[in-house]
Formats: sequence, structure tokens, C-alpha cells
Amino acid sequence: MDWKNLGFAYHPTRAWIRCEYRAGQWSTPQVVTDPHFKIHAAAISLQYGQACFEGLKAFQTQNQNAVLFRPDQNALRMQKSAERICMIAPPVQLFVECCKLAVFHNREFLPPYGTGASLYLRPTLIGTDPAIGLAPSQAFDFYVLVTPVGPYYKDGFFPVKALVVDHFDRAAPLGTGMAKVAGNYAAGLLPSLYAKKLGYPIALHTDPVHHTHIDEFGTSNFLGIDKSGAYHTPQSSSILPSITNDSLMQIAKDQGREVFRRPIAINELGNFTEVGACGTAAVITPIYSITRQDQVWTFGESQQAGAVLTQLYKALQGVQYGEQPDSHDWLVAC
Repeated sequence: MDWKNLGFAYHPTRAWIRCEYRAGQWSTPQVVTDPHFKIHAAAISLQYGQACFEGLKAFQTQNQNAVLFRPDQNALRMQKSAERICMIAPPVQLFVECCKLAVFHNREFLPPYGTGASLYLRPTLIGTDPAIGLAPSQAFDFYVLVTPVGPYYKDGFFPVKALVVDHFDRAAPLGTGMAKVAGNYAAGLLPSLYAKKLGYPIALHTDPVHHTHIDEFGTSNFLGIDKSGAYHTPQSSSILPSITNDSLMQIAKDQGREVFRRPIAINELGNFTEVGACGTAAVITPIYSITRQDQVWTFGESQQAGAVLTQLYKALQGVQYGEQPDSHDWLVAC
């Protein structure tokens, strides 16, 4: 494979891992090589969207070890997502075991250290009972597929423009915004395409009630750095808690920065010297400008990420690739 030019796309791998929940028990993990599996045409996941998923990465460190980054936190987040839509998620231990097995059986697809690429894992939970009436499934399939990936955006850690999409809501205040359910992402497709059609690679959502506060980007959490170097990220009932964001906040604290998770009004954008979109896929995407109708806020230079975002990005990547000490025990050996 051309490891340095993978992009963020699906590449076939050797195997995936599957568990079934039937009659109140989880089965032993199975290694599956056929990329297709049978599902009933009336499965609740297909009829009513009873499905949630996670995203995390495995890395090859500079010592040639294979490691997962904070898989226990993904397991806990899946449990919260599953609870919101009446599903049974695998226990943390089973979740992590399946992730380890997925890496082990696809080790040849783990990108080598130094390429900047990683192995992306997609743990998924679906309701499989056939039904036409609206009711939660009692049977579930949990599976973990993997694929090697490069940067989420083709230019990698490089500033992009964002567009505020006030006329689209990603999730309702008391809805499923804090859960990583499939329907949230289907709802985000149209605003994302709308922004891209106008020349903006990324869309920014405001709060779904008054559209006066920042919620999150279409693919990731919002973070802003003020003139003092403090780290700010929104607090809202309709955004997904990001494990990457949580990790970056801890790193910011380790660097001696103040960290604030709070409601952030859209008119506060002028107080930030740097803005980023953070998530598993891209880690941090620097945002050069944010446009809302006729108003434009700019942050730093259009050709180079700001100093603080660069420090945070390198620090987190340094831990993930084993270049810096894992002082918070985030890495799990495969």
C-alpha cells in the first residue's frame, strides 16, 4: 500500500470481528473473513435506525508496538449511546477484546511508524430483530471492522474554511445529540454537502433552540484558543462528547493552560486567536475562517496552523505514536 497517500477512505482488509447478543448473553467473538453478512429485511436497525457506532485508532509506535488509543472510553461512550436508543452494548472488557482481535487479525494493514497513517476501527452495534411495529430489538450484533487511513482532509493538518449552517439542526436539545447514533450522521449529510458546494470543507452548527451559541462542527467538536492561550470548548446537551477533545483538554492542562468547557456564544468568535475542529479522524483540523451570512471571523494565517493548536496536535500524536511518555495510561497494547 501507498501508506503516505491513503486518504480517509475504506480499504478492504482481511477480517472483522463479530459478537451476537441473544437471550440475554453475548457470544464468543468470531473472526469473519467474508465482508458481507445476512440481516433480515425487517431488522429494526434498518426499519427504525436502532444503530450506534464508535471510531478509534490503532497505531504502530516507534518501538514497533501495536497500540489502541483509549478504547475503554469508546466502550463507555457506546454504552451511553446504546442506553439512549434502548440497546444492550457489550461490556467494556468484551469491547476492548474485540478491538484487539480486529487489530491482531489485520496486523499487515497496520500502517508502519513514520507514515503518518493509522488503522481506523469502527465498532458498530445494530438491532437485528425483525419487526414492523415500533419497539426495541431484543437481539443485537456487535462487530468491529478496520481499515488503514491517512488524513481525514486531503491536506492533513492544514487550515480550512468553515460555514455556519443556521438553517440546519444536527440534533434536538433533548434528542440524541450526545449519543453516537447513525441517524445523527444521516441528518448531517445535507448541511455538510451544502457547505462544500459553497466552497467550505466543514460546516459549523449552532444551538438548535436559539441559534446563538456554538454547538459543534459537522464531523467534530469545536475548540477555541484565546489570547492568553486558554482552551475553550462548548458545553451543550446536543453535542457528542469527544474522546479526542477530552484528551486534548488534559494535554492543555498538562501544558499549564486554563481549560473551560462552557456555553460559547457565536459572537465570542472574535475573542479567539485559533480555532480547531477535533475528533478521532483528523485529531485537529485548524480553522482559518468561519463565515456566517455576511460576517467572517478569521484566525491566524491561511497557510499555517497556529502555535497552540500545533503544540496540542504534536503532543497528542506524540503519545499515540509512542514518541512521548504515556503519562495518563491511554495506550492499550494489542
